Amino acid sequence: MAEEIPTIESLLEQATKVYKEEFKSDPDVAVCAPGRVNLIGEHTDYNDGFVLPMALPLVTVIVGSKIPGYESVVITTNKDVDFPRKTTIEMPDKRALIYYCKPGKPKWANYIKGVVVNYIGEPPTFQAVIISSVPTGGGVSSSASLEVATYTFFDALTGPNNVLPTNKALACQKAEQKYAGVPCGIMDQFISVMGKKDNALLIDCRTLVSTLIPLADPNIVILVTNSNVKHELSGSEYSTRRKQCQQASLLIKKISLRDANYEDIEYLESINTDEDIVKRAKHVVGEIERTLAGAEALKEKNYNKFGELMTQSHESLRDNYEVSCPELDSLVELALEVEGVLGSRMTGGGFGGCTVTMVYNHAVNKVIDHIKKNYKGKPIFYVCMPSDGAKILQTKSEGHYY
Repeated sequence: MAEEIPTIESLLEQATKVYKEEFKSDPDVAVCAPGRVNLIGEHTDYNDGFVLPMALPLVTVIVGSKIPGYESVVITTNKDVDFPRKTTIEMPDKRALIYYCKPGKPKWANYIKGVVVNYIGEPPTFQAVIISSVPTGGGVSSSASLEVATYTFFDALTGPNNVLPTNKALACQKAEQKYAGVPCGIMDQFISVMGKKDNALLIDCRTLVSTLIPLADPNIVILVTNSNVKHELSGSEYSTRRKQCQQASLLIKKISLRDANYEDIEYLESINTDEDIVKRAKHVVGEIERTLAGAEALKEKNYNKFGELMTQSHESLRDNYEVSCPELDSLVELALEVEGVLGSRMTGGGFGGCTVTMVYNHAVNKVIDHIKKNYKGKPIFYVCMPSDGAKILQTKSEGHYY
């Protein structure tokens, strides 16, 4: 069977219990921000292309309070991160933050430090407890979930402001790029901030314009399958893929591969460009096309078409972008063997992590059983539909859920 996804209320209860035990008081505020699964549009975000993610019911919850002084204290209950799970963060006034709040150990705290430095406003000194149902290293963006939850936590502590959601997402992206050293695109932070229940979100990663795409058919579910493998080469390979895309853009004299077409691919082949660069460009050009077609298919409730595009996306990620792995390929192949599956693909950066499968509701348990019986590993399954983005759950003054 699929994993039971903890409710936000249960996560809040657990985090509050840890907070009371540690700090001997009640937290003043509570917030949450979701992980995401990208339905289609992989490795297109940093190429100025289009992506189509949805927010997951898997979330990061932060509870905490303002405290006096210049030293913040933060605790994570996540057992999959490096030690220590309790750390302090030096927080003098805003002008000095960049000098005192530097990346270091534990690594998980770097995501928080990055948001501290890039927060639009004056982040207060705080004490907090973090709990998350978003699997670490599973390709469903636990990092963006943590960053956006941290940003939302500061918003809850400091009160209402006029900062645009887009700018909040960009601040969180900077946190990941500068403090975690990951040259990520905007997709993960964007959907974590702006996800809406019953909708996927088509994001133009060049203009940052987003469009809600309805996905609320009760007959359709999204099955996220965590392969529970993560190959160590993924970080370096991510950077390599990005550089290869930039090289392709330079060769065809385009700002980015967003502006490329199949004639440009033919040109790259004609000048004897390195085969890997041609293949990377071929994936991006095709994936942008597939993503736009996928958004239209969802609008028309043409789930068969959308499923076909998902499967084509996986084939390109496997053969052209070369970021899949045997475990992901196996999960996709096994899912597609079951009647009622519309499409399946790897999702996320690759080399492990998760697959995403669109399947009729009545067939989802058959898919899970078939994979469990035939997959050489111990996958974890999440049956999901699009959920809301980040939100403030409670404040001291209100004392209730928003």
